[in-house]
Amino acid sequence: MSEAGGGRGCGSSVPQRAPWSLVAAAAALCLVAATSVRTAGAAPMSREERQKLGNQVLEMFDHAYGNYMEHAYPADELMPLTCRGRVRGQEPSRGDVDDALGKFSLTLIDSLDTLVVLNKTKEFEDAVRKVLRDVNLDNDVVVSVFETNIRVLGGLLGGHSLAIMLKEKGEYMQWYNDELLQMAKQLGYKLLPAFNTTSGLPYPRINLKFGIRKPEARTGTETDTCTACAGTLILEFAALSRFTGATIFEEYARKALDFLWEKRQRSSNLVGVTINIHTGDWVRKDSGVGAGIDSYYEYLLKAYVLLGDDSFLERFNTHYDAIMRYISQPPLLLDVHIHKPMLNARTWMDALLAFFPGLQVLKGDIRPAIETHEMLYQVIKKHNFLPEAFTTDFRVHWAQHPLRPEFAESTYFLYKATGDPYYLEVGKTLIENLNKYARVPCGFAAMKDVRTGSHEDRMDSFFLAEMFKYLYLLFADKEDIIFDIEDYIFTTEAHLLPLWLSTTNQSISKKNTTSEYTELDDSNFDWTCPNTQILFPNDPLYAQSIREPLKNVVDKSCPRGIIRVREESFRSGAKPPLRARDFMATNPEHLEILKKMGVSLIHLKDGRVQLVQHAIQAASSIDAEDGLRFMQEMIELSSQQQKEQQLPPRAVQIVSHPFFGRVVLTAGPAQFGLDLSKHKETRGFVASSKPYNGCSELTNPEAVMGKIALIQRGQCMFAEKARNIQNAGAIGGIVIDDNEGSSSDTAPLFQMAGDGKDTDDIKIPMLFLFSKEGSIILDAIREYEEVEVLLSDKAKDRAAILKGKMIPSYIINSNPEMENEEQPSSENDSQNQSAEQITSSSQEVDLVDQESPEESSLNSQPESSSPTDTDNAASVSPSEQNSNPVENHETTSLDGECTDLDNQLQEQSETEEDSNPNVSWGKKVQPIDSILADWNEDIEAFEMMEKDEL
Repeated sequence: MSEAGGGRGCGSSVPQRAPWSLVAAAAALCLVAATSVRTAGAAPMSREERQKLGNQVLEMFDHAYGNYMEHAYPADELMPLTCRGRVRGQEPSRGDVDDALGKFSLTLIDSLDTLVVLNKTKEFEDAVRKVLRDVNLDNDVVVSVFETNIRVLGGLLGGHSLAIMLKEKGEYMQWYNDELLQMAKQLGYKLLPAFNTTSGLPYPRINLKFGIRKPEARTGTETDTCTACAGTLILEFAALSRFTGATIFEEYARKALDFLWEKRQRSSNLVGVTINIHTGDWVRKDSGVGAGIDSYYEYLLKAYVLLGDDSFLERFNTHYDAIMRYISQPPLLLDVHIHKPMLNARTWMDALLAFFPGLQVLKGDIRPAIETHEMLYQVIKKHNFLPEAFTTDFRVHWAQHPLRPEFAESTYFLYKATGDPYYLEVGKTLIENLNKYARVPCGFAAMKDVRTGSHEDRMDSFFLAEMFKYLYLLFADKEDIIFDIEDYIFTTEAHLLPLWLSTTNQSISKKNTTSEYTELDDSNFDWTCPNTQILFPNDPLYAQSIREPLKNVVDKSCPRGIIRVREESFRSGAKPPLRARDFMATNPEHLEILKKMGVSLIHLKDGRVQLVQHAIQAASSIDAEDGLRFMQEMIELSSQQQKEQQLPPRAVQIVSHPFFGRVVLTAGPAQFGLDLSKHKETRGFVASSKPYNGCSELTNPEAVMGKIALIQRGQCMFAEKARNIQNAGAIGGIVIDDNEGSSSDTAPLFQMAGDGKDTDDIKIPMLFLFSKEGSIILDAIREYEEVEVLLSDKAKDRAAILKGKMIPSYIINSNPEMENEEQPSSENDSQNQSAEQITSSSQEVDLVDQESPEESSLNSQPESSSPTDTDNAASVSPSEQNSNPVENHETTSLDGECTDLDNQLQEQSETEEDSNPNVSWGKKVQPIDSILADWNEDIEAFEMMEKDEL
């Protein structure tokens, strides 16, 4: 778990020792606050109501904290349904979740500085005494280095920071003599052995008593860690060094950050989710701003604010530019592949990305922060809480909600930045939902399923450390807090570190290791500390104007007021708004309507189009609403087509000499014609149709009679092509993409739709191949003339293909496995399903049932879209991705695919080149190499995507 942060606000005094860079960082947030507006879109909340809500937060905290102390302490966490403490080893294991528990009274330590923020100074003093008396950090237990750092070390340092503040004030903590700091130092030394790697990246786990690698440690054999796990140490470790003067902690944390920076993917400037701590190789190559990466980005920016080192800011800006280029599709934030950032890695988002709008506030990039936050709020209003993961069409993907605080955090920072009372209403909703759905007699219980409202016997420490802190600060006035919150920065666990640490014990070398930047969009850095730009135009409705187009993005309901206006206009003779089902991408009138609605159309290289709405460019507010409705209809139409007509990929297997079934091409299915999953496969020789586009009666019927016709995509409907080749006597058809260079390894699977008419008359199977796959068949025809293929729902084992055929001796001699293939086994069957599995993670639907250039489908990752387009997009369509949560879980596993493909390729080239010098296929291997070269890397990423866990 990782969250966003704070920073210095406007109107606070900058410590005299603060360097200029720190003042500049403070000025950035100051400008946000100073230019905030009194938004007319939401009625101002009275001080009395804010105080009432603040008091409600205090009561809720007392309920959670009091039950922990009564029923659970000194255990790490409270189990609110059974009213007892959770002790490591005494309850059924929850896997990695339990790595946060170390028998060190986790919830109490994590709550220390929350007590002070909530003005509970007496309770804080009592809590500190309990920590010093009862907590033992020398337990024989394996814990997460990341969680222990942000929760325990951060909690001790946050408690120490506020303890010395209270002591300075002269009323409380007069007895305190840095005891919490000494405990933090002890814990810091216990964590240091985790950094004993050649890379400097820490092991993910460590034994508090025995360290790493010793037999009794039961850890130290791990090879992988998440990017956030290794990159979320610098604030706590640097603070520990600055407090104590022991520089070793900051040095180790810096080394880990330096290594991650050097290992970023250089062409995209993105980092993956998981990295090998010994070699630095990326184990998981998907990248986003959520689970596994989130707080790495957060700590780069905050390390600059706290430590004043420009290199951290430069790194953050480089990453942020990449995020806004590839991951940000406002209001969505979608994971991509670091080596192919235009290719989405997921069709869903996880709840941890809710911290990102808050981080964007600290940077000063307000517009996308407002957009993403509003989208998340709409999801919450639909499900009461933010599900652990939800799809791009806002359905539940993972239904749990462990009372995460990230959304409340971003709400607080957006309110600080805009002064918009709308965010107070958002906070009020969060309070109401917690009390209504999560409150139980012994505390607050995590939601097991947001759809059913069922509970889990769990109340994580971060709920007390963060949720109540951010909610109370949201409603509190400055005089309600006994210290100046602006003098502190929030860690990812919302612990408070004083900004004066920036000038204390600065003995760490600040060598700038940042290098090898790609050329960036300079405009991105206008929103960087020091912020010289005005974030808001002189418009009191600015924030509302950004939110307005998104307010119905989840429930897809059109506001009744707009409907009434539209109904009146229809009665007066005006044309009804354009519906998604009627849209034609080549209709000039339709394009003009889109322009009026603020919807732009981007032509992609593969012949498809992307639709992006810029609500601010609409002719009127009503047109903007129509544009939003149109976009939502288009998403819904695509989603509906996928659910109703989604078909798995098919296989085209070349079975003639010299392939003999070893070349399997992934083919897109058709929504009409013979269903290969229900009928026997179709086998036959291929022949090109004339005309090649198949859009009229064939002039060479004798050539395709009894064969599988090859047709080029374009100029007419798919169904029309099928009828023409069927009338000529073809037993099947293969449509080859007319966009040169297209390939299934870079584009989502294409599914051919009908023409909107009855297609029951089409009886033959039809499959679609991208250009590169189709060229393999065309090259084979040129080389061998007679090419036989098998059209099926999945690849068949070669023993069945070759049964009863004359097998060349060189095939048998060069492949010992062929002897076993005479008796096909279930293992062989399972190993030869790669054609079905390769593209099962992503599907595309031809939304309006027509061919290029008339066809239209939505693509959420256009290669031609610019960062400007993405940044300003009020809505994007992720339609061709599989967004059904059940289908996502049931997607065929890709285990073993890489080996299968590699073996096919290696086996083919070795067999044909080495075993028979008379066979000339060896010189034709290169086209296949060029097509399959990237498959191995992509499939690895898809495998990880399928196994993804938060």
